[in-house]
Parts: sequence; C-alpha cells; structure tokens
Amino acid sequence: MEQTQKDLTPRQRINHIVKWLKQYARSAKITTFVVGISGGIDSSVVSALCALAGLQTIVVQMPIRQDKKLNNRSSLQAGWLLERYPNVTHMSMDLTKIFNAFDKKLSPFCATDTGDYTNTSELAFANSRARLRMITLYQIAQAHNGLVVGTGNRVEDFGVGFFTKYGDGGVDISPIGDCMKTQVWDMARELGIEKEIIDAPPTDGLWADGRTDEGQLGMTYPELELAMRQDTYSELELYATGPEKKKLKQYREIRARNLHKMNPIPVCRFDN
Repeated sequence: MEQTQKDLTPRQRINHIVKWLKQYARSAKITTFVVGISGGIDSSVVSALCALAGLQTIVVQMPIRQDKKLNNRSSLQAGWLLERYPNVTHMSMDLTKIFNAFDKKLSPFCATDTGDYTNTSELAFANSRARLRMITLYQIAQAHNGLVVGTGNRVEDFGVGFFTKYGDGGVDISPIGDCMKTQVWDMARELGIEKEIIDAPPTDGLWADGRTDEGQLGMTYPELELAMRQDTYSELELYATGPEKKKLKQYREIRARNLHKMNPIPVCRFDN
C-alpha cells in the first residue's frame, strides 16, 4: 500500500522536501535559496531544509523595532546553521530606520478637499513590516540568481490565511506549505533545531508587544489543525464534541475573513 503524507516519519518528510528542493532548483536553473529567518520554528526548519539541499543558502535577519528575544533567537538559528553548513551565508539587516521613515511619512494627518484624514493603522503598519522584508528578500534573491523561499505551513497558508498578503505570502516556493504545524515541530526535533526555538510560543513578530499567534487567533495550532480536518472532512464534524464545534465555528470565521488572501485575484472578465 502506498504511504500517504500523514504516515511519513519526520525523517522521511525531511528527505522528501530536500529532494523536491534540489529538483526544483535544477529545473528553475537557480543557484541560491534566500530565506528570511525570524527566530520562529517555521523559518528555522525551512532554512535548515534549504541548507541540506546543498545549494548556496542565504539566511537574512531583518529586525524592525524587534523584540529582543525574537532577534536573539534568529541569531541563534543563524549561528546553528553556520556551524553545520558551509553553503550557508548570513546577512543581518536592521530595517528599523527605513520603516521609521515610512511611518513618519504616512502617519501625519493630511489635508484634502473633503477634510483631514490619517493613514495611521496599527494593523496596516504591522503588515507593512512584512512587505518591507519581502522587498528586501527579493532584492537579495535577484542579485544572487536565487529564489525567495516561503516559510508558511499548511494551517497558516491554506487554512486560516494567517499571513500578510504580498508580505510573507509573497514567495517563489513553499517547501512546508503541505505540512501541518505539528509536523513542522516534529521535523525541527529531528533536525536538531535549538530547543529554545522549538519551545518558544509561535509569533509572527510583527507587533511591538510581541503578541503570539494564539493570542491573535484565539486558538492553538493543534486546535486549528483539528478544526481544519473537520472542515475538510464533513464526517469528522459529525463526531465533534461541543467545545470542538465551538472551535470549528471560530476557525470558519477566521478562514472566511482571510479567503481573499488564498483565492485567486478577482478579475472582471468579458467572456461569459
């Protein structure tokens, strides 16, 4: 019987992704992978997978008004990679001054014919951080015949849409996009990623207060994964408990809000 994705061991999953990365690089005729590292579990695993593929791998730290703990963890991951893989290059670029200039330009009240308005929005500025990092990664990738490698997992990218449109969602390839978050944790342990990174509460690193993913979503990743399976396979929903049904409803509400990120861009067509 053919083995399915969910039946793979962490090592088999790692080997499959590394083989895929090598094949894709050959077909695309590229020589470099570029990965933004944040100190989180996803970017740590993806950077290690790219390094294992043997191509030049550039890992980039891009702090923007960054929480010190997060920046320390990304430095920890960079050091871990450099000790083990001679094909890894580390770049650290503090984008705070650039972001501050952007903030200063956009924040003041502006006078228009219809009155005053302001472009200030905490959420918009959080997403702008991710977009500034995306621009930086593409600049580096094009300069090195490379591809920007995504670090989103299946739950974030295809379940609840927990990413920034044209920010961390703007990538060339997605090696862990078919892996659940818990599978990413399993691969991290198999790869020997630093325990401090594995045990850290997941966060997108876009907020000055260091808020966690669970704090923003109101659900843990295991809860999200269960709800995602129940939403996909209706027979599982039939056996959901009361608390699970409540979480499933919450999952569907989050997903509905973010479908615009996961669906193709709407096009006004003239045929049909």
